[in-house]
Amino acid sequence: MAMLLSLLAFLGSAVEEGLPPEEKKKIEALIEVVEKLPGAKMLRNGAEYDAKTAGRFLRGKWDSSKKQIKSVQDFLDKAATVSSTSGKPYEILFGNGKKVTAKEFFLEELERLKKKE
Repeated sequence: MAMLLSLLAFLGSAVEEGLPPEEKKKIEALIEVVEKLPGAKMLRNGAEYDAKTAGRFLRGKWDSSKKQIKSVQDFLDKAATVSSTSGKPYEILFGNGKKVTAKEFFLEELERLKKKE
């Protein structure tokens, strides 16, 4: 019985610390949008990365920051828009040559997602 109570307490705390499913879904959707950008690049610390590589990077950064990320806004603030190494903002370079900050891009995409709900 004590073991069952301990297990339930552990599972309860894991759920509290976890990301709400609706927030996780939004983060996944934002990363998928980046991965599917035709001809786009993510500019990070002076280097260019294709869309698929950018998606893998964002997933890795999200995974390494999971304890700090409790919402899509946390993901944007702590993982997806600024280098934790240099402090420089990430940018998205579209196939047509237009460049925007990753923050601007993700906020616009988040608004589109909200309109679809």
